[in-house]
Amino acid sequence: MSDRRISLYFNEKAPQRLDKFLSSSLPELSRSRCQVLIKDGCVSVDGVLARKAGLQLDKPAEVSVQIPELQPSRLEPEAIPLDIVFENSDLIVVNKPAGMVVHPAAGHASGTLVHAALAHTPELEGINGEARPGVVHRLDKNTSGLILLAKNDIAQRWLQEQFRARKVDKSYLALVDGKPPTPTGRIEAPIGRDTTQRKRMAVVPPNKGREAISEYHTLETFHSHTLLEMHPITGRTHQIRLHLSFIGCPVAGDTVYGHRKSTIDIQRHFLHAARLTIRLPGENQPRTFRAPLPPELERVLDQLRELA
Repeated sequence: MSDRRISLYFNEKAPQRLDKFLSSSLPELSRSRCQVLIKDGCVSVDGVLARKAGLQLDKPAEVSVQIPELQPSRLEPEAIPLDIVFENSDLIVVNKPAGMVVHPAAGHASGTLVHAALAHTPELEGINGEARPGVVHRLDKNTSGLILLAKNDIAQRWLQEQFRARKVDKSYLALVDGKPPTPTGRIEAPIGRDTTQRKRMAVVPPNKGREAISEYHTLETFHSHTLLEMHPITGRTHQIRLHLSFIGCPVAGDTVYGHRKSTIDIQRHFLHAARLTIRLPGENQPRTFRAPLPPELERVLDQLRELA
């Protein structure tokens, strides 16, 4: 595979930024990808190299774009078994196990979901010019359940826009310590970075954080615990765990935002992304995906039912 060269013609009445014109003319390229191409000297206007993404096109012009060939991922594929719930040419829906980190980061240079997906799907169209899957949303390391990975730029932008527009219906199962103040409720509490422990998030005043909304419904009650169905309306980091702790019933096993010593016999917190409804690229009707509770969580519920 070699570099591609594409010629476009700008002939709009209203002036337009160069990067915006490119991303609208070439839907397979994100705006950030177009900005990188401009910065790297891959775009010219009427034969003159363009160096600024904000260059205003205000008269008819020929825009030439050189798109470099897909670069191999800098990550090494790892043959880690994956529970694939659904897959097509645009995306993979995975039932992620607890204990697996989604994306490489400091302290997690290998063994992540992205490493496993690279081995599962070696032939990728790629994201931003690199042959790797795109993370659409995230789950905490010790949260199990459904997560989406995009195989190309168009799919990633489509799926991310569904999340931004709040058109995705997500349902989590959470076992909590104690009992919420009402069987069904809505929690509205802004979330921001914890000022004393930078690796943690916190419920903060409205002017210090971002809007965060969660809804819950009681499914089953036990002596000292409650099983809830959670619906996060927004998607902030650690949102469900923080919101449940905020109303006085933290997720069982959550030693960060809950009790330091777990109240259940398990080496993780009891939070599972059980259902996800979303409209896939090119489809008119939404699809619903489900992931059953992992055996270790089912075992906890069975033990609590025996004690009831």
